[in-house]
Parts: sequence; C-alpha cells; structure tokens
Amino acid sequence: MEARVTIEISEGVADVRLARPDKLNALDPAMFAGIIDAIARLEQAPGLRAAVLSGEGRGFCAGLDMASMAQSGLGGGSGLDIAARTHGLANDFQQVAWGWRTLAVPVIAAIHGVAFGGGLQIASGADIRIAAPGTRLSVMEMKWGIVPDMAGYALWRGNVRDDVLRELAYTAREFDAAEAQASGFVTRIAEDPHAEALALARAIAGRNPHAIRAAKRLANLEADAGETLLAESREQAGLLRTPNQIEAVMANMQKRPPNFID
Repeated sequence: MEARVTIEISEGVADVRLARPDKLNALDPAMFAGIIDAIARLEQAPGLRAAVLSGEGRGFCAGLDMASMAQSGLGGGSGLDIAARTHGLANDFQQVAWGWRTLAVPVIAAIHGVAFGGGLQIASGADIRIAAPGTRLSVMEMKWGIVPDMAGYALWRGNVRDDVLRELAYTAREFDAAEAQASGFVTRIAEDPHAEALALARAIAGRNPHAIRAAKRLANLEADAGETLLAESREQAGLLRTPNQIEAVMANMQKRPPNFID
C-alpha cells in the first residue's frame, strides 16, 4: 500500500501532503494511521521550524470514507472505546486534528477543492488556514446522524462565531471559502494556497525558532489573565539575552539575514 501521507523537509519547512487523491484524500483507517504517524515523525524531526499541510489531487480532504470505516469495524457504532485518551488529551480520531495544534512549530493548512467533515476538522488544527477561492467546506457530520468529534469544537472555539457554528453543525450545509473566511474557519483566501502557505512557512522559518515555539505555546494556553501574564513573563525571560535573541537584534541592526541555531 502506498503511503497515505508524504513528508518532504527542506530548510526547516515540512511539506506534508495527504496522499489518497483518487478518493479526495478521504479518511480510511490507513489515512488515520498515516496522519498520526506523520505528526509523531514531525515531533522528532531535528531543525523543524514550520509545516505546511495540504492534500494531493482535486481536494484537501472529503472527510470519512464511510464504507471503508464500516468495513474495518471502526464505524457505525462498533463499540470502539472513543472515550479512551490515547494521545494526551485526545483519542486516535481527535489526534489527526488536535496533533497539529500541539505540534511545537506553526502549521499552515493549504485548502482547496473540498474540506468536508473530518477534513475540515483536520485543517482547523493548523495555526493558519489558507483556502483557494472555489473551496467547498462543510461541518458535515449531521448528514450521517453524528456530531463533529475529531477535536472540531475545541479547535473552532474562539475562531468561529458561536451562532454560525451552531447553524452549520445543525444543518451540515456546504459553504464557500468567502463565508469560511468571514466566519473564522479560514484565515485568508489565495489563488494558490499551497504556494502561499509555503512562502509563509519559509518566512516563519527565518525567525528565532525558540521565540516562535514560545509564541505558539502562549497562543495555545488556556488560562485566566493572571496565569497568561505570568506565562508571558516566563517565556520572555527564557528568550532574553540568549544567542538566538541576540542574533535577531544584530541581524536587524546590520541589515543581514539572521543565522539562528536550533
């Protein structure tokens, strides 16, 4: 069986692609395993500074391959213990989306074609989501009589307007990239989202990698104002007067590219 997910890393940027184009990258057991493995590999990749997540072929991800999941015994109320936490806060199905949010480096999703159901939740795990103008999206689970359960609600909270999310979850209707941007599912729209995402990832990779990771930790923090203020101070104290922080200052003053260490 061909790999369901491919990874190419160049100059600190991982180009990660869902690779089941004949099925619009729909999620079967092998795709779930491939995404979980890809996240684990990236967690251990030396010198990684950013990642781009996209889908090969005509779409990002069409969501669950219901026939394949049912055949494998992983769908249709098979008795699988989805309450078991297999990856920290998440189960296996949630990890394919939540794992991008907990990855130490920024992740940019490049979305085109379709992002339905689980595919939309996977894209939502990225820090930033860039969509092609013609992209079709849907919180599709209600079509199958179920609810989003691949970390969607945890990822959408704070990004997507609550009443809009409720309407889309209750109806499972499709919406386009412009509506997705207006409601918070998508960060911005670009004619070539993959090229735009790679350019952004390379720009991020050119910044102090320790500061970027600290910024992502702060962005992921769910705490009250007092804890957040203290966390800011601790992260900043850990960065000030370090070699990379000094290099950022010197490179700016000398108007040259910085040379950071990982």
